[in-house]
Amino acid sequence: MSDFYSASRRGFLAAAVAAPAILRAQDAPARMKVAFIGVGNRGGYLLKQMFEVQGVDIIAICDIDPETLKKAVDAATEKGHKPQGYADYRKMIDQRKDIEAIVIATPVDTHIGPTIASLEAGKHVYCEKPMALSPAECTTILKATESAKGIYQAGFQLRHDPNRAASIKFLQSGGMGKMLYAQGYRHTGDLPRNEPWLFDRVRSGDNIVEQACHIIDLFVWAVGKAPLRAMGSGGINLYKNVPPGRTTMDNYSVIYEFPDDIRVTFSHIYFDPPAFSGIKERVYGSEGAIDLAQAKWVKLEQKGEIALEVPDAGQRGDLLSVKAFIENARAKKLPLNNAVSAKRSTLTAMMGRKAIYEKRIVTWEEMGG
Repeated sequence: MSDFYSASRRGFLAAAVAAPAILRAQDAPARMKVAFIGVGNRGGYLLKQMFEVQGVDIIAICDIDPETLKKAVDAATEKGHKPQGYADYRKMIDQRKDIEAIVIATPVDTHIGPTIASLEAGKHVYCEKPMALSPAECTTILKATESAKGIYQAGFQLRHDPNRAASIKFLQSGGMGKMLYAQGYRHTGDLPRNEPWLFDRVRSGDNIVEQACHIIDLFVWAVGKAPLRAMGSGGINLYKNVPPGRTTMDNYSVIYEFPDDIRVTFSHIYFDPPAFSGIKERVYGSEGAIDLAQAKWVKLEQKGEIALEVPDAGQRGDLLSVKAFIENARAKKLPLNNAVSAKRSTLTAMMGRKAIYEKRIVTWEEMGG
């Protein structure tokens, strides 16, 4: 056997062994460079979810609280990331041109600033719910997304919960006939007292906008249209001036009327005893009723629950939501919870709030929707 033949054969075999690895490397997408703005309770939780997403490098973290910032930077560093810490998001965006996607989890009254700045800088944006503090701010963000290079995804993560997603798909496919009515409630203990802004309705938008918008979003998604009008009532019955200066309600109820004669009722109580009520989202149709969170339905006039087939059963909606954000950013794909749907659901929550505050029926047209 000639030396030339032997060398050629060895080279061919080496190339054959290396080829699959080379192809895998070529197929693997470039790692997405991600930054975070706001890493307190919610933002810190989203940061932990992002640790589990493949192909992500967290390169910058911003928070105005030095202790919170250090905790987040340390946590990311322990996971193998190399984030640079910032106290000013504008400085972070200006200095780190290599940032591709930004997750924003600041208080509601500060959503618009970093969102607009990030979109104008060409970044992909994931901003926590609700979209913004006012209808005008929602419109401003929506308009910014229309000319933005990056995608915008809102933090309405219940849309990515496997059970709820399967339930909505079943409803919209006509599995229960015509949708007639929906009922939801969030009856829990009070919010964390160490977050003063949550109890200031000027900053948070009140509980119906800051908290209940999740469940309201599910019902708006199920119907597929904006409501026509809303009416409601609420106030502070137990936690008066608790914590000091509280202006957010501790209970309220709201009724929405949608097109096609569909009604949605929702109640929210913060003095519910442990394990007494909880959280429910139910939809009633002409052929049965379904529990969205359980992905189980019951036929009209028949006993016995019927479980739906649930893709990704058991996986966390929060994790699937941030995974979807990265996938959408890579493909520049319109998210399920995009700017249009985020504005519709946020305005629906604001519509209910306005009806409660003003003790009258409020129409969709009044909200500029």
